[in-house]
Amino acid sequence: MTLHRRGLAALLAALAPLPAYAQGAAWPMRPVRIVVGFAAGGPTDVIARVLAQDLSTILGQPVVVENRTGANALVATEAVARETPDGHTLLMSTLSHSVNAILLPNARYSPLGDFAPVSLVARLPLVAVTGASTPFRSLQDVVEAARARPGEVSYGSAGNGGSAHLAAALLATLSDTRMTHVPFRGNTPALQEVMSGRVSFMFYPMIGISDMIGRGQLRALAVSTTEPHPDYPGVPTTAQAGFPGFEEYTQGLGILAPARTPAPVVETLNRAIRTSLEKPETAQRLAGLGAIVAPSTPEEFATFLEGDLDRWRRVIETARITVE
Repeated sequence: MTLHRRGLAALLAALAPLPAYAQGAAWPMRPVRIVVGFAAGGPTDVIARVLAQDLSTILGQPVVVENRTGANALVATEAVARETPDGHTLLMSTLSHSVNAILLPNARYSPLGDFAPVSLVARLPLVAVTGASTPFRSLQDVVEAARARPGEVSYGSAGNGGSAHLAAALLATLSDTRMTHVPFRGNTPALQEVMSGRVSFMFYPMIGISDMIGRGQLRALAVSTTEPHPDYPGVPTTAQAGFPGFEEYTQGLGILAPARTPAPVVETLNRAIRTSLEKPETAQRLAGLGAIVAPSTPEEFATFLEGDLDRWRRVIETARITVE
């Protein structure tokens, strides 16, 4: 049996109900935790807290966010995988859920087999930016410079395996060019180097960056959305910039439970999440964070996760990305 078939079989098994819940035990019986693998204040954390506030009201129990940082969310992911599968401990997953399993030989979890998908929550598109002093006026300018001078064009990121790193690696792969990755400890120092012109460009989450563009500190080159973004008038999508299909790699945030969490619990959670995300005020708050609301069924989220593994494995292998 192939790795994907084994993973899918385990994934389907994860939705099977446990006997106690089949007999009608109440849920939730106590506060629910959403574990976030990144520091407080970041986009994943803020989105989790918006959702938790709604879920507390909908479920009738406190829903709290717990930050367990370390190793690009590996610490949090492994911890939730080992939790009791009763629906009281959940994981807010990002693309690191798939990427860590591909990149890290010591990752002690299966991204499909060890979790029960509950729902996608949102997608986090990126905007490609460069310093105002650089000669780049478009994404094609970046690619042409990389093609003319292999290795001289650089891109910043918050670290190996993150969304900014992989998005730029994808651009290099699609354009068949060689660019130099410059990792930093966080998006902020990376962006500062891009603004200074010492780093050529980077892909950045659409959170709190439009003001810098408006002040002329940065120049937006493209957005990774399917349609032009209202916050970035006149900025083309990556498809319009010559790279169709790039938007399919937009990071998805979702809620996962440990494998074998009872199906009735998963269904209750899914309904609660969809109720939250259908509220206009919640959608508006997430849009203000640069996120696109994207609720799904558990089955749709399972399909997304399987596709995410395939997508990022191809990029990582083609770009020869390692953890070093």
